Amino acid sequence: MLYNEQHHEIMRTTKAFVEKEINPYVEEWEEAGIFPAKELFKKMGALGLLGIAKPEEFGGMGLDYSYQIAFSEALGSAHCGGVPMGIGVQTDMATPALAKFGSDELRHEFLAPAIAGEKVVSIGVSEPHAGSDVANIKTTARKDGDDYIINGTKMWITNSTQADFICLLANTSDDKPYVNKSLIVVPTDLPGISFSDRLNKLGMRSSDTAQIFFDNVRVPQRYLIGEEGQGFTYQMLQFQEERLFAAANGILGLEQCIEETIKYTRERQIFGKSVLDNQVVNYRMAELQTEIEALRALTYNAVEGYINGEDVTLKASMAKLKVGRLSREITDACLQYWGGMGFMWENRIARFYRDTRLVSIGGGADEVMLGIITKLMDISPRHKK
Repeated sequence: MLYNEQHHEIMRTTKAFVEKEINPYVEEWEEAGIFPAKELFKKMGALGLLGIAKPEEFGGMGLDYSYQIAFSEALGSAHCGGVPMGIGVQTDMATPALAKFGSDELRHEFLAPAIAGEKVVSIGVSEPHAGSDVANIKTTARKDGDDYIINGTKMWITNSTQADFICLLANTSDDKPYVNKSLIVVPTDLPGISFSDRLNKLGMRSSDTAQIFFDNVRVPQRYLIGEEGQGFTYQMLQFQEERLFAAANGILGLEQCIEETIKYTRERQIFGKSVLDNQVVNYRMAELQTEIEALRALTYNAVEGYINGEDVTLKASMAKLKVGRLSREITDACLQYWGGMGFMWENRIARFYRDTRLVSIGGGADEVMLGIITKLMDISPRHKK
């Protein structure tokens, strides 16, 4: 997958937006525990950045997913993880199934304003007892006339306190776990919906996250995305874009960690010479930069397959595993070379250390990725023929 001039233009536009509209406010938003999604998304919508790979008839650019990956990669130039994560939920986690399988009526009502930045979206999958184990969710949506009645709770929901609607995964029958689930659009202003206080997280501090409670919430059945009972399948397809987004989004931030650490260790003097002049340090920087290039190549390769219609479950899972593991390795190694300064809360490397720890958990934990990979390699004991 080679970027052409249009890819690079999207990257330039995105980086310029990050430098003007995000980075100057990161410290303020980190302290507040929230960023102004409605205000920021309207500006992004005006630039076309929230619908790059979405259908043109609903306000998108109609480009293939490689252009969305260029955007995701450039978004990694932000000085925090929380804001890009909130944006990624809007573009790559909550809306792919709506864009692909939703009725035209549903897409005009919800997808179009999400692309324009007029509505903020959340994805409602995880529950207190079911994070990566999506099949085990308990939230129900039972039919009553022309409506669904929804009961249950969702946990760790990004954008939740600002969301105008949620793309919710719920059990719509008592059938087997993989065929009893459906994705439903649920506006957040309906009676019976309530939210916890914002959750006090280790990292991603600028992103608002809360638990959502559904108590006999009545939603029209026409808000169903695609076919009833296909929600698990749709969510697994959405995960592919979420995981590719995570892989691409991590690249520039990890490179920034290395670049800033090189700059700092070049200036920092210990025992009469710069820290960077120690072979153990400069070799480590070279090794880690090589790992980033390997991640970039794997991600691009997976995306190339994806836009050509291939099943990239294996490579997307590998890329997600790799970015999570590498995020932990690089931020830990770089923080070490900052010494005591690296342990200061306001240090950007410390923030990356806190923020990127989520990458190995959210969107499918490392262990889930390994389970998928071993299954597809036919080496998992449960799946041996």
